[in-house]
Amino acid sequence: MNLDTTVIHAGDRPDRHYGALSVPIYQTSSFVFEDVGKTRGYDYTRSGNPTRKVLEDTIARLEGGHAGFACATGMAAIATVLHLLKAGDHVISGDDIYGGTFRLFESVMSRFGIEVSFVCLRDKAALEAAVRPNTRMIWLETPSNPLLNITDLEMVVAVAKSRHILTVLDNTFASPVFLQPVSFGIDLVVHSTTKYLNGHCDVVGGAIVTTTPELSERVGFMVNALGVGEAPFDAWLVLRGIETLPLRMERHQENSLAVARFLKEQPVVEQVYYPGLPEHPGHEIAKKQMTGFGGVVSFEVKGGLEAASNVLRRLRLFALAESLGGAASLAEHPATMSHASMSAEHRERVGIKDNLIRLSIGLEHPDDLIADLQQAL
Repeated sequence: MNLDTTVIHAGDRPDRHYGALSVPIYQTSSFVFEDVGKTRGYDYTRSGNPTRKVLEDTIARLEGGHAGFACATGMAAIATVLHLLKAGDHVISGDDIYGGTFRLFESVMSRFGIEVSFVCLRDKAALEAAVRPNTRMIWLETPSNPLLNITDLEMVVAVAKSRHILTVLDNTFASPVFLQPVSFGIDLVVHSTTKYLNGHCDVVGGAIVTTTPELSERVGFMVNALGVGEAPFDAWLVLRGIETLPLRMERHQENSLAVARFLKEQPVVEQVYYPGLPEHPGHEIAKKQMTGFGGVVSFEVKGGLEAASNVLRRLRLFALAESLGGAASLAEHPATMSHASMSAEHRERVGIKDNLIRLSIGLEHPDDLIADLQQAL
């Protein structure tokens, strides 16, 4: 099926018991056994739930993977994947990643003997130089958060496979509509389903997509053992959102391109980051490996932190809030919000400046979004 059809029909739909067109919410902790040692497929919602299973199967189909696993949050999904590692293992991570992921690598996993090197993954020589005998995983985002840098997946996968290293890609920003990492050889895909997959800013969630039976078994074990599976009602909210995902992503992209073109013409804007602009350094790679450029635009304001703060205070349609991917447009200040857990030194090294603003472009009319930005600037 085409992706537009898959988002509506994937998984066990309609309900096999009573024909419900909307997936039922199995709001239960426990399932009755048919006999000693015999269930109807489920025993306890931590281990599995029919509502969650439809969501998991749908996301797996969208990504072209072997199996899907829905988690309580995006960070729960990321933490679960990292539990595939052991003490003494080494991870190569992109250096301009989400602040929460950076914090988990730097402040938590390091306590368990897992080493992480933060590397510019757009540089093949730097990637190859970072590989050690104990390197077990390469972690990347493309487009990256918040600078929207584009990484060449074919290059990274070629380096990884030649050295038998697992590759993990956070596909939250592009969504399966605009990027299919599995088709490039990526081993594991993660999502914050809070963002575009849900699309309505009314739930938090995460997902992991595996590509082999062996990885599916290992990840499934970890989801159950760690107790990070998504609750039934939350899974249903994400599932409901996914049904309109392709339509929403197209509008997010249309609006984003209009906003990016506007911003680059403003005299008080120093730099605009959006891979849909021809002058973006990753534009050609993005065109090669993506079918769209996403719904996030970042830009730098002349005048430093004070100027950026004044712009954020003046916005009316854009809400000053964390997260992204919803119907309503949001604006945030990475240095003090999404990337506050990243050290100032690291932010400076990768180019996340104090005058940087990240916009999540929503579904409003683009003329209204541009008018709001114009008056704020």
